[in-house]
Amino acid sequence: MYSAAPHKVKITDTTLRDAHQSLIATRLQTEDMIPLAESLDTCGFFSVEAWGGATFDTSIRFLNDDPWERLQRIKNELKRTPIQMLLRGQNLVGYRHYSDDVVDKFVAAAHKNGVDVFRVFDALNDIRNMQRSMDQVKQAGAHLQGTICYTTSPVHNTTTFIEMAKELAAKDCDSICIKDMAGLIMPEAARELITGIKKAVDIKICLHSHSTSGIAPMSYQAAIEAGVDILDTAMSPFAMGTSQPPTESIVAALKGTPHDTGIDLLRLRTARNICLQIREKYGGLISPISERVDSDVLIYQLPGGMISNLVSQLKEQDALNRLDEVFAEIPRVREDLGYPPLVTPTSQIVGTQAVLNVLLGGERYRNVTKEVKDYIHGLYGKSPAPVNEDVRRQIIANDSVVTVRPADLLEPSYEKMKAEAEKAGLVKKEEDVLTYILYPAIAPAFLKGERKLEPLPQKQQALQPATDIPGEMEVEVDGEVFTVRIVSVGGSRVEVAGVAPQKTPRGDVEGGIKSNMQGMVLKINVSRGSEVKKGDTLVVLEAMKMENPIHSPVDGKVTEIFVDTGDVVQKGDVLLVVQ
Repeated sequence: MYSAAPHKVKITDTTLRDAHQSLIATRLQTEDMIPLAESLDTCGFFSVEAWGGATFDTSIRFLNDDPWERLQRIKNELKRTPIQMLLRGQNLVGYRHYSDDVVDKFVAAAHKNGVDVFRVFDALNDIRNMQRSMDQVKQAGAHLQGTICYTTSPVHNTTTFIEMAKELAAKDCDSICIKDMAGLIMPEAARELITGIKKAVDIKICLHSHSTSGIAPMSYQAAIEAGVDILDTAMSPFAMGTSQPPTESIVAALKGTPHDTGIDLLRLRTARNICLQIREKYGGLISPISERVDSDVLIYQLPGGMISNLVSQLKEQDALNRLDEVFAEIPRVREDLGYPPLVTPTSQIVGTQAVLNVLLGGERYRNVTKEVKDYIHGLYGKSPAPVNEDVRRQIIANDSVVTVRPADLLEPSYEKMKAEAEKAGLVKKEEDVLTYILYPAIAPAFLKGERKLEPLPQKQQALQPATDIPGEMEVEVDGEVFTVRIVSVGGSRVEVAGVAPQKTPRGDVEGGIKSNMQGMVLKINVSRGSEVKKGDTLVVLEAMKMENPIHSPVDGKVTEIFVDTGDVVQKGDVLLVVQ
């Protein structure tokens, strides 16, 4: 049997990115990151993962926090430790493919502003979708970590993953990450995969896993014995559950062994104490569902960050009681779509479609997101297995499927969108152009200074079950109806946030087209007087980070429109009238 030579294990700490993404829906604000970053810099980590993933989106969507300024400020504190980011290949930090010129500009800007290590992955393990960003990382002179998205299915196995590792090594990667985003890798599987890669290519290997299933610490031990070079961990107050194993525990376990990390536990204690204070502040965001061991993840395979966000999103839809139904639907949707690994954006694509299949009732796939249609058209890349033929016909009929690299179909867009952003007065620095390109629906309000920091919910009192607290209510003031979102209840005092006029009618309106979920109005495709056909897309809502079209149920004429682009609507709101 292959036996790894004694070697020091290095640590990548994920507290500033994946840990809070997994446990508190990525809501950690920059101001609370700075003292922690200063402390982490003294510890001696291989790198600190502090950017990328969902942090860019949530910064501008919920925190009124500039992600580029965050990167610069963290870089000022991490003087000795490389900053690492998670980059979604051609998707960058968004949920769709961007043109090559945008990829080039983004990688260059990220490196200039402070990123030293780029962990590049593609949700389908389609290396064609990683190639452009990998080339740009090497051109910038940064560390390129190619990534294998680990999953289990009838079409994924150790042999296929080793072949992918050989291909990544041939493309000049400096290291390879086995990204086990849902905590699925078993100890023996970790041993076999790392041993196999080490035999095939001479390259540093990192193992990234989550503790959702409770197995990650055992798999880390097997990985160490097989010769893994780097492990991803999180400071203990933000570890375990859907996050990574604890940094302190892994460091302590290896102390005095041939694999000693060389990290001082007393230095970690200082960082741990800062994390305890942060956890206290954000305690109201931590769900018991995200903290507990859940062996069902071995069935539904959702990554940690997706679980905490799914819980949050179902709460918004007032449907948290249907979480188990959604979890049961997820593996069925995944099989239908050809067993994609469930990592952003495919985790959102599969998860959101499962929510629609459950919440909207009736025939499965009766309502599908734009992203599911694009996926089946091949616009995200090649699915690991063929899409279920019946589902394909139901959703895209006889449309052709893309077989080339999807980004080859995209025209250069940077200069065009830069001109749009400048004309709208959105650009104060060059990076603002990229923010606008990545998130054209929500970036304008952020760049104009119109976004507000989402208030933190307080931790619920022990005698105050969360189920007794309504998520929202409507109040009438001087004849005007307002929607009020309840943030916390303490004693006899109710704190509210998000008070906004209720513009849209509720209840039955003749010819009224209702919203089927809570979301933001992304596009309005019609105007008053428009003639529409049954099935035409009238409005597109952004809900659960996906585009959800609202179709006309009849042929007719649009006589009223009650919403504007950017409005937040609730389930049951009447959006427009078709007579």
